[in-house]
Amino acid sequence: MNTGLIVLIVLGVVLVLIVGVYNRLVALRQTCNQSFADVDVQLKQRHDLIPNLVETVKGYATHERETLDAVIQARNQAVSARGGVHAQAEAEGVLSGALGRLIAVAEAYPDLKANQNFQALMGSLSDVENKLAAARRFFNNAVSEYNTGIQQFPAVLIAGPMGFGHKDFFDVGEENRATLDQAPNVKFG
Repeated sequence: MNTGLIVLIVLGVVLVLIVGVYNRLVALRQTCNQSFADVDVQLKQRHDLIPNLVETVKGYATHERETLDAVIQARNQAVSARGGVHAQAEAEGVLSGALGRLIAVAEAYPDLKANQNFQALMGSLSDVENKLAAARRFFNNAVSEYNTGIQQFPAVLIAGPMGFGHKDFFDVGEENRATLDQAPNVKFG
């Protein structure tokens, strides 16, 4: 066999391998981007429900102003969170903690719990929270696959030079996890 032909075959195989690895990395990155967009849609729905929920609770729990203000402030911070997945996850963790306190306040008012508007909003919020949890799991799974993909051989040889960097998980972080694990403080009068 001709040496030139062998070199061409080897180069062809290497080129096909590089193209295949590159295309796989692009697909993994796109899956991460799409799954984050799905999380973003659920977060938008959550953010849109919160002002309605707060307004409904205001009518019954006027002296719980501090809790209501904390929810609105946490929502506004979550809506305006910039700086990537980590910053948004942190802001959402704070919002989840504030929502937990709001729900505990609402539970303390039997008339509010019986209000049809409140029940509908809580049902919608529960539905959005479930969809959000599923979207976060899907995103974190996509990030895991992507991060594993860029670290495996031979992709590791291509990933760095081609601009495929590490992606962060959607995690509320240790600080906010402690807040979420605390029981809400409900005050009367």
